[in-house]
Amino acid sequence: MSLISPSLHFRYISKLYIKNLLAILFGLSFAFAVIDYFQHVQKLNVSSNYQILYIFYMWQEALGLLYPLAIVFAVIMTKLSLVKNNTMGALHAFGYNKKRLFIPLLAVASVTYAIFTFLHTTEFSYAKDKAEILLENELHAYDVNDLFFKYNDTFVYIKNLDPVEKKIEDITIFKVEGYQVRYTIHAPIAIFDGNEWDARNAILKTHVYNEEGELENYTIEHKESIKTLQGYKPKIIESLYEGKALNIIDAFNTWKLLNKQNLNSDKIRAALYNKIVVPLFAIALLLILFFKLPFHARMMNIGSVIALSLGATFVIWGILFGLNQMGSNGVLRPEFTAILPIVLLWLYAIYVYSTDEKSIA
Repeated sequence: MSLISPSLHFRYISKLYIKNLLAILFGLSFAFAVIDYFQHVQKLNVSSNYQILYIFYMWQEALGLLYPLAIVFAVIMTKLSLVKNNTMGALHAFGYNKKRLFIPLLAVASVTYAIFTFLHTTEFSYAKDKAEILLENELHAYDVNDLFFKYNDTFVYIKNLDPVEKKIEDITIFKVEGYQVRYTIHAPIAIFDGNEWDARNAILKTHVYNEEGELENYTIEHKESIKTLQGYKPKIIESLYEGKALNIIDAFNTWKLLNKQNLNSDKIRAALYNKIVVPLFAIALLLILFFKLPFHARMMNIGSVIALSLGATFVIWGILFGLNQMGSNGVLRPEFTAILPIVLLWLYAIYVYSTDEKSIA
């Protein structure tokens, strides 16, 4: 029977892990942001306030990119600290086995994953796009020009899209059947109402063909308002046709839209999996390393342990990054490049957890 309160060991280990996690996460992210700043400082022809804002945006981008690595690196530091100070041996002596000692680390890592997953449903996901606008010294260059895409059984041309004002200037929609243009809709302006676009002062031109398929005439109608592009949020249009980032909610909605249009959604699914599924590799590695790293100082060569642990982490992270790029480019299905590797890694992690024979009962 343990002589230590069950909550005491949980608080002690989780506090140590949180301290290491925050130190690594903020250290890596600030270093990433500062290095990026000095690489691009000559292109930042903006005031000092905007330069600080650029660093802040890149710091946000680094947080979202590097937090899985911080989760893994922090468990390496925490485990080595516990072993080096003989705390791990003392906890074992009081009756705590590996599986009980792992619970605080799992809880903190899971909460960290949940926090960043939530952040990726917000404007947090757009930090890099905002930084690039500052880098290009185009503080008001949010407009997207000359877009052409398919919508249901029609085609759409947009002359100018302002995603900030949620306004389209000069929109044309036309339906084609075979080699015939059945009708066209042109409006000088369209406003997004939260669900669909309201094309105002539109002109509907309907083409009339004879039995031989030749154009005989056309009719013109003036419409005060025509609803169209249901579900096509400004950020979704911008991302699909300008390669901009999407948060989780917008990416999921885009996925549904593309499926409805029977269009390829590999890039969107890859982006979605990269924010939700791929970071789970960190928790799997957390489990593997915690159980595989030595539990006693006399069994440990600290230099070798650190080198192997960091090396394995970087290799796995690099492989997953490369696979994600392949999924985004359509070389392989995103399910094979994101979900399958994570499932295999988790199966091994569960195997390590369930077959550990050195846990103290």
